[in-house]
Amino acid sequence: MGRVSDFWDSITSAQPDPSIRVVIGTGVVALVLIGWRPLWRFTRNVVTIAHEGAHGLIAALVGRKLSGIRLHSDTSGVTVSRGKPTGVGMIAVLLAGYPGPALFGLAAAFTLSRGYAVALLWGLLLALVILLLQIRNLYGLWSVVVFGAVVFGVTWWGTPSVQSAFAHLLTWFLLLAAPRAVVELQQSRRGGQGRSSDADQLRRLTGVPAVMWVGVFGLVALACLALGVIWSGVIPG
Repeated sequence: MGRVSDFWDSITSAQPDPSIRVVIGTGVVALVLIGWRPLWRFTRNVVTIAHEGAHGLIAALVGRKLSGIRLHSDTSGVTVSRGKPTGVGMIAVLLAGYPGPALFGLAAAFTLSRGYAVALLWGLLLALVILLLQIRNLYGLWSVVVFGAVVFGVTWWGTPSVQSAFAHLLTWFLLLAAPRAVVELQQSRRGGQGRSSDADQLRRLTGVPAVMWVGVFGLVALACLALGVIWSGVIPG
């Protein structure tokens, strides 16, 4: 009973704020994970998990029946849901993908600003377990399990300082990776690829040019990053 109580206390109690050096240092590490192409080829899978997870979450919230999620080795993914192929619900699902990592990162930044690093990590683990139930291919299963194992290892065995640093690293990663994913989307469109992208599907549904939807994705990502930086304490709010 005592262990259960200690476990619950670790989730519901706020942890001390890390030093500004830890906050900035984890941001720098996140930039390396995003900016160095050999690493980005692997770390981008985390962005895909968040992207497809956002599609799935909104699909469930608007009443569509989620059929499954697939994650691919080229870091692409697809979320399949059943329901009306047009209308506000479908538009909301398509809108969710690219802003998803940024909004998840912003929610994480808010949680960390209140001192709940451990609660954030356990919440992430719960979300990964729910996502795992929807995965429909082997690579996707492997990706979520590996990422979840890393998060679980830090959450279960890490010291409070390690847990806090890791939570900040994940938060920075989501906030900083989201704009790059939007840039890559537009680059692929300029190269004649990505014509089945979320932006192009939104164009077909709404008549609004795809490049404007890419702009919306980018603005959301940058706004989340700016607010996340303020909440982190790097610059005064």
